Amino acid sequence: MENRFDYSKREEEIYQNWEKNGYFKPNIDKSRKPFVISMPPPNVTAKLHIGHALVNTIQDVFIRYHRLKGEPTLWIPGTDHASIATEVKVIEKLKKEGKTKAQIGRDAFLKETWEWKEKYGGEITSQLRKLGCSCDWSRERFTMDEGCSEAVLEIFERLYNKGLIYKGKRIVNWCPSCKTPISETEVEYEEKDSYLWHIKYPIEHSDEFLVVATTRPETMLGDTGVAVNPEDERYKHLVGKRAYLPIVGKYIPIVADRYVELGFGTGAVKMTPAHDPNDFEVGKRHDLEVINILNDDGTLNENAGKYEGMTTLEARDKIVEELKETGYLVKIEPYAHNVGSCYRCHTTIEPYISNQWFIKMEELVKPAIEAVKNDETKFVPKRFEKTYFNWMENIQDWCISRQLWWGHRIPAYYCDKCGEITVSKTSIDTCKCGGHLTQDEDTLDTWFSSALWPFSILGWPNQTEDLEYFYPNSMLVTGYDIITFWVSKMIFSGIEYMGKTPFEYVFINGLVRDAKGRKMSKSLGNGVDPLDVIKEYGTDALRLSLIQNITPGNDVRYIPEKVEASRNFANKLWNAARFVNTYLDDLKIEEPEKLMPEDKWILTKLSETIKTVTENLDKFEIGIAVQQIYDFIWNEFCDLYIEMVKPRLYHKEDESYETAIWTLNYTLIAAVKLLHPYMPYVTEEVYMNLKHEKDSIMLESWPEEKYHFENERINVDMFVDMIRQIRNTRANMNIVGSKKTNAQIVIDSDVLETFKESEGFIKKMGFLENIKYLSDLENANTRFVAIHGEKINIFLDMSSAIDIEAELAKLSSEKENIIKELNRAEGMLSNEAFVSKAPEKLVEAEKAKVIKYQDLLSKVEQRMSDLKI
Repeated sequence: MENRFDYSKREEEIYQNWEKNGYFKPNIDKSRKPFVISMPPPNVTAKLHIGHALVNTIQDVFIRYHRLKGEPTLWIPGTDHASIATEVKVIEKLKKEGKTKAQIGRDAFLKETWEWKEKYGGEITSQLRKLGCSCDWSRERFTMDEGCSEAVLEIFERLYNKGLIYKGKRIVNWCPSCKTPISETEVEYEEKDSYLWHIKYPIEHSDEFLVVATTRPETMLGDTGVAVNPEDERYKHLVGKRAYLPIVGKYIPIVADRYVELGFGTGAVKMTPAHDPNDFEVGKRHDLEVINILNDDGTLNENAGKYEGMTTLEARDKIVEELKETGYLVKIEPYAHNVGSCYRCHTTIEPYISNQWFIKMEELVKPAIEAVKNDETKFVPKRFEKTYFNWMENIQDWCISRQLWWGHRIPAYYCDKCGEITVSKTSIDTCKCGGHLTQDEDTLDTWFSSALWPFSILGWPNQTEDLEYFYPNSMLVTGYDIITFWVSKMIFSGIEYMGKTPFEYVFINGLVRDAKGRKMSKSLGNGVDPLDVIKEYGTDALRLSLIQNITPGNDVRYIPEKVEASRNFANKLWNAARFVNTYLDDLKIEEPEKLMPEDKWILTKLSETIKTVTENLDKFEIGIAVQQIYDFIWNEFCDLYIEMVKPRLYHKEDESYETAIWTLNYTLIAAVKLLHPYMPYVTEEVYMNLKHEKDSIMLESWPEEKYHFENERINVDMFVDMIRQIRNTRANMNIVGSKKTNAQIVIDSDVLETFKESEGFIKKMGFLENIKYLSDLENANTRFVAIHGEKINIFLDMSSAIDIEAELAKLSSEKENIIKELNRAEGMLSNEAFVSKAPEKLVEAEKAKVIKYQDLLSKVEQRMSDLKI
């Protein structure tokens, strides 16, 4: 074996070999339940970021684990067309070329977009390969490929014919920059400092007036009513009357509605049905006029009168000034509130009345809510069900149309003769009345196609073998930030079209934050490019550092030192494998006839590790599981067992020589199988350099809990503890290096035989020259250093390993200095003036010093006692 694992060269070679040999494809066995994950499709515009690295490593851990368990295992990769994100990229490209979307037209724009997708769309998938993702690339899908597009059109037609898709005017979240509606889950809210303007609305034929408060005074141009609570005694007499709308110069009705919270603010709320979703609902109940004052670019339209053409902020300043001049402005007060912006371009979102396509959600979500309540789909951890239920139980109709060109074009056609709308999954151009049909210009929300992902990628609406065998999926791995975006939509879609929830488990991963716990962002400059990390440390180190100690649903901190530590662990494993590899030519036996106590000990420890790792993986505790593997390899195998068997390996004539080699190889093979889901590359390379049975670790089986030697496990644990105590005693007595000592042992009879069989490694690891067995404690040399255990008492002759006189002189001087410091601290605390007048921190510091020096004195005196002073 090479001195080190050359990850920069070997990772790519190993992956190509895996893919070439078809190791990522499932071995279909109709008698067995498959394990299936559909990859959350990254945007074609995406570049691998640290969040991708985490979520795809988690998926790969589960995929590789279930593959080793012999289950037919399928991980389907794919990418999302990402309507807005991709369209923005292409528009930017055209801008640099001096062109616009409108100038070149729809067909040319879509040609440009497909070319852009072909050029850059494969970048993310090549990076996922770099991460070691063992997906079945032969089944790779794209949300706008032929099959997925067929599914989208089929669903739209079915829902329309069922009366669940309709077109109508409703309030949407409008992005004036992208000029399209976006879903509520795509709006990013941020608290901003602003003002609350209090405006006076006089009552018709009266000296009374109402005061309304607003953060957006420009919207008063679209006010068509004022609402009060019907139980508010202050305003009962005003219900049915009219209030004067300043600036606009007209009267608007006063209505009673329970939407207005009793006792909150002034108790009167201005109603702008075209620019506030709550006002829109109130307006529907009271038949209020809907007046849109905005153009699609966010400027004010002709309904704004003299303010037409201004931006909302320009109009706000002018309107506030006019309200002051005319005496209608009561007061202005500072006010902080959440302002929504587009997740893609960060433009402030405008609530906007628009003629759009919607899906009626009430009927669709009911079975999806019940499916989670009945554990047909289970969230891991369970607490995230609350997020799901909160969204689903308060859901609004879903606006599915977007004023974009890139995406699935809405299959609705308008007749230029009779005006009828025809929905058809196949392209048509003639109405039944003979008129010409023109297709709707808009496209569908990206999430419409993503909602169908778990079954559309398996061939639906066609009843394929893949669909029959691999649906529903076993699990989904995703972030808590898209439970409402995506998870909810997939669940109700799967139930509606397949009759089954799309996955049994939803594993929620947290976000990756920086070492200080901050969200990674360009503004903070704390982002991490995983490809840079891979280049410096290797893929395995990055994967392990992200997964180690994580728990489902909790955020992860990216700590560079953890990556370095993970690389060091890979090196530790590599060096252990190199050590074992040097002896493998001498390994001839299939299985040894007789195992030594340390062999039985490590094999039992291995079985225990297999058991706990398997249990934790089955409970989705992948962070705990990998820590158990790490501890076993580093502590028990490398630091203990290898050291235990070295005395046997240095003597080929030893009858247990070959048994030691067999145990090393067997244990390390099993250990790398356990570790393989987390660190696939180095485990493959180690496996291929051991005595192995398969052409790749990818073809291996999950290790079995084969060996259980409880007596040897208990006894050797006891010996290891004794060795640690010997080493600690030597360290306390400043014995450096490997100077050996003689020992006397008093040991219980039930442990004696195992102890004698283990004497080789005990002597080596405990730096013991000779061991003399005594029948009872009375026979022990009282000048030897004693270490007492439950069944073993050992007495160490330190005279040959230490210059006692020199050590005593050193300890005596050390004791003198400690007493001096202890007396000084105690003297300070006995001084009433110091205790009463000194700052509390200083007094507490002196108290801490007393405790510290008392502890040091005790240890020095114990060391001197050990030397028999």
